[in-house]
Amino acid sequence: MSRVAPAVATSGFHEEAALGKAYDARLMRRLWTYIRPYRQPFLTSLLMLPLVSACSLVQPYLLKLVIDRYIGTRDARGLVVVAGLYALAMVGEFSFFYLQYYFTMLVAQNSLADMRGDLFAHLQSLPAQFFDRNPVGRLVTRLTTDVDVINEMFAAGALTIVMDVVTLTGIVGIMGFIDWRLAGVTLAMLPPMLVAINFFRIKARHSYRLIRERIARLNSYLQEALAGMTVIQLFAREHRSWVQFDDLNDSHRRANHVANVSEAALFSLVEAVSSICFALIVWYGGGRILAGTLAFGTLVAFIEYIQRFFIPIRDFSTKYAVMQSAMSSAERVFELLDTRTTILAPAQPYRPDAVRGRIEFDHVWFAYRDDDWVLRDVSFVVEPGEHVALVGSTGAGKTTVIKLLNRSYDVQRGQVMVDGVDVRDWDPAALRRCIGVVLQDVMLFSGTIATNLTLERPDVSVEAAIEASRTVRADQFVRSLPAGYDERVRERGNNLSTGQRQLLAFARALAYNPAVLVLDEATSSVDTETELLIQEALARLLRGRTALVIAHRLSTIEHADRILVFNAGRVREEGPHAQLFASKGLYYRLYQLQYASRETARSSAVPAAGVD
Repeated sequence: MSRVAPAVATSGFHEEAALGKAYDARLMRRLWTYIRPYRQPFLTSLLMLPLVSACSLVQPYLLKLVIDRYIGTRDARGLVVVAGLYALAMVGEFSFFYLQYYFTMLVAQNSLADMRGDLFAHLQSLPAQFFDRNPVGRLVTRLTTDVDVINEMFAAGALTIVMDVVTLTGIVGIMGFIDWRLAGVTLAMLPPMLVAINFFRIKARHSYRLIRERIARLNSYLQEALAGMTVIQLFAREHRSWVQFDDLNDSHRRANHVANVSEAALFSLVEAVSSICFALIVWYGGGRILAGTLAFGTLVAFIEYIQRFFIPIRDFSTKYAVMQSAMSSAERVFELLDTRTTILAPAQPYRPDAVRGRIEFDHVWFAYRDDDWVLRDVSFVVEPGEHVALVGSTGAGKTTVIKLLNRSYDVQRGQVMVDGVDVRDWDPAALRRCIGVVLQDVMLFSGTIATNLTLERPDVSVEAAIEASRTVRADQFVRSLPAGYDERVRERGNNLSTGQRQLLAFARALAYNPAVLVLDEATSSVDTETELLIQEALARLLRGRTALVIAHRLSTIEHADRILVFNAGRVREEGPHAQLFASKGLYYRLYQLQYASRETARSSAVPAAGVD
């Protein structure tokens, strides 16, 4: 049976595309799926908007009434009533605005926390090939910066743009109702201002695209540089790294500067037009007051309305830019969420009660990219309890075998089977539960040694982890630490030596109690003395388990039941150490190149061919 694996979807979400529309109905519908669980407070916040607007719009009209009707007639009672209404309108505006903002941000924080949770959960389901092709810094940008930009959309009140338009329309209507000629003079500068606003809107759009692009580049570089700081210091590359960072940082600064210039110009334009309109009102309205055709209260009301009129216009550019940036961020976030995983459990996944540990590769072909084959027609069988070593030069395909076995990748042709069942028919979690992997580069997480051994799995107890540590000889150094198994592990375990981290990896694998154990260069970082200490432990660890061992050290493969010699993606030789050595083929040449010096140091009196 042969299957062809589908190509991994590698969407272009990590490329910082140009900003799109400020409002995208499709994206807003998807955002609504996160808002829907909190629709009660969201609808409450929307209900507050017209109340805020009404309380704001009524205040200038009340001033007009006070001046024209009650002050002029010296009506103290009417003055008190209108003053009370004005105070009530002000309190109502502040109260309704507070409630509107509170409920809006309550919805925003909860819904965006849900979005981040979905993003992280989805990332954990994506195949290894996805992470090979996408920089970690960009992925971090998706979970942090891009989600924060969507949050800014709520914080900046960008969703109130429609209500702002309604408010502006209301102001124009009220001014026209009070005095249409004064309203015409007041709004005379509006058309040229709208043309200028559109010009600066286009410039701001380009600026915000550059900002998004350059912050992603900056995050990617920072992630890489901080992770590789030891190498940077070892090779005295600090100055060159600083220059590269300074270039990226300066390009980000320049993009922000351009955006700030556009915003400042637009803000100044709106303020200038506002001042001109104010001057026109005073000039025209003052002349009419002197002529006796306009009441003073009407002029005051117009001044108030014109001030309120330009506030949403002044804020429009900011809200528009935030909306535009948020739509772009939402596009990338949802594109990441839409990135499909190829490592899926079948409709009826195979979950056995017990695993024997039989491994079979049946005419397997695999390539990471296109037809650049890493494995070519590889076939072999590992029986339950058998210990098989994989050797070969760098790039021969040894580690790829492990990645296919635990289904980090799927084969393009052929089959990989465990206990006679294709790994693609297994439940991925069940498959990986029965395969323990010890890698050369040990990954330890921030936490305690105990949590790193158990990984806080309910099926792995601390007692089992401690017993595993004793077995692999890690218990002695752990108990010598100030807090023992409660000792805090710093990021990536940098407060432990390389050998200590490797011993903990052995203990973690043993505590996992897998049916199949894979050692991928697992002792390459362990000193000779420590390696000798764990040989006996390894013998007990491997007893009764199927084992695949990838190693360059003779001590880890010379006692294997069989050795598979890989070259250029194919199995070239197969057999026990003595047989392969005696045949003087590829394995013999590898042995001479890689192990001869160590064998000589170990026992110059014993002929190499006699080692079994």
